Amino acid sequence: MRNLITLAISLGLVTKAMAQDHSHHMSSPSALGDTVYVAENIALPVGLKGEVGAIDFLPDGRLVATFHRGELYFYNPKTKEWKLFAEGIHDALGLMAISSKEILVLQRAELTRIRDTDGDGKADDFSTITDDFGISGNYHEFNFGPVKDKEGNLYIALNTASNGAGIRPEVRGEYNPLGRPGRMYSCVPYRGWVMKLTKDGKLHPYALGFRSPNTLAFDAAGRLLVNDNQGDWLGTSKMYVVKPGKFYGHPSSLVWKKDFPKIDPLTLPAKTLDSMRTRESVAFPHGYVANSVTQPIVDRTKGKFGPFINQTFVGDMDHRYLMRVLLEEVGGETQGACLPVHIQGMRVGNNRFAFAPDGSLWVGQTDRGWVGSEGIQRIHWNGKTPLDIMDFKLTKTGFDLTFTKPIDAKTATEISQYAVKRFYYEYHREYGSKKFDEKPVVVKQVKQSADGKKISLELEDLQPGFIYEFRLGNLKAKSGESLLSRWVCYTLNHLK
Repeated sequence: MRNLITLAISLGLVTKAMAQDHSHHMSSPSALGDTVYVAENIALPVGLKGEVGAIDFLPDGRLVATFHRGELYFYNPKTKEWKLFAEGIHDALGLMAISSKEILVLQRAELTRIRDTDGDGKADDFSTITDDFGISGNYHEFNFGPVKDKEGNLYIALNTASNGAGIRPEVRGEYNPLGRPGRMYSCVPYRGWVMKLTKDGKLHPYALGFRSPNTLAFDAAGRLLVNDNQGDWLGTSKMYVVKPGKFYGHPSSLVWKKDFPKIDPLTLPAKTLDSMRTRESVAFPHGYVANSVTQPIVDRTKGKFGPFINQTFVGDMDHRYLMRVLLEEVGGETQGACLPVHIQGMRVGNNRFAFAPDGSLWVGQTDRGWVGSEGIQRIHWNGKTPLDIMDFKLTKTGFDLTFTKPIDAKTATEISQYAVKRFYYEYHREYGSKKFDEKPVVVKQVKQSADGKKISLELEDLQPGFIYEFRLGNLKAKSGESLLSRWVCYTLNHLK
């Protein structure tokens, strides 16, 4: 991987600073058990550069995809035919398919409505929905979304800029020099913010403190999820449940907060900023779980994609698997667990996701000159329910693990089957964080429910502010089937 990045630098494709932002160490939890998900490659048009920016499905079942060189294509899964709908789009990393004649696309400069008004199958009308945010010209000012809430409002997320490159002589929007210092910065509005577009067409600042929020989703409970990438002020990649007006930790965007004093936020002590921020709901341990998290997507297929109905899946640029997040409300806040979902034949660079009408999950892959791959894959479920963790919840004394099938009683209550440790990542200005205060945690007692599906673990040490990591042993179903995912991690912010 490092050789590829070195080659890219030598060819001038990326700078050293750009490479440092994304050259993460790769390793992963070992894939155990037999996978029940299989990925197949989708052939792209000849000559098309297969760096996918965004995907979605039309009501008629066709795929919509944007590509890095500005193309927007339709793909018919039945006929396997591609059709060019529009081109000349600038760095579109999000789209929403309205109909075969109307697509919303979030490109570098604006959220655009692209339409086919004469019915010939090609776009002929490009209109601005909103461009009420700043652009400095920095390469890292990506835009993500849109996603829609139940009231019909749209939400987008704006990336911060990187000191791996500068800004243009002419910028769009007000320039604020107080937002310019730092590795990742916000010198024009509203970089590092989630924005809300109301139905009257006005764009409003919604929440702030994001570094590289790739990207957004509403989960089955209606919570707005935003994934942010490891870097300065982020010891590891994180998932936030985002609420209006809250600050989520990356300081640069504070300069655009109305009641914030006219100072460089980086001059504030880390302790002060720490006291201001809202904690993540899930931390994805860096290096072996996730390096650069991507889109969260909810399984609303009603069982067509397997047993994990209404659960949220998450992608990562560096790993050949998905993750599931299992959230719960504790103390009025959301926190929870993450675990890997192994996919046979999956590539890396898994950046964008969309469920097809048949329940398969389609993946758009990219590399952007960093770690990754190119193309589109379709993931389908083989129809078998694996032995896997269905739910993971905090108790007053430990955790309850609920499985998809009854666990064999011979090993289920053996304490030696459960290895637990805890650690935390430090909130600081530096890029990333090592693990702090990493210690094993003693499992005092194990109980199994009458139906065999739930294992209750009582732990000797249960403290807020730590990530609890579980590695499970040779657990098997009563039928003898091996456990698929033997690793799970819980972000414990509040005790019950």
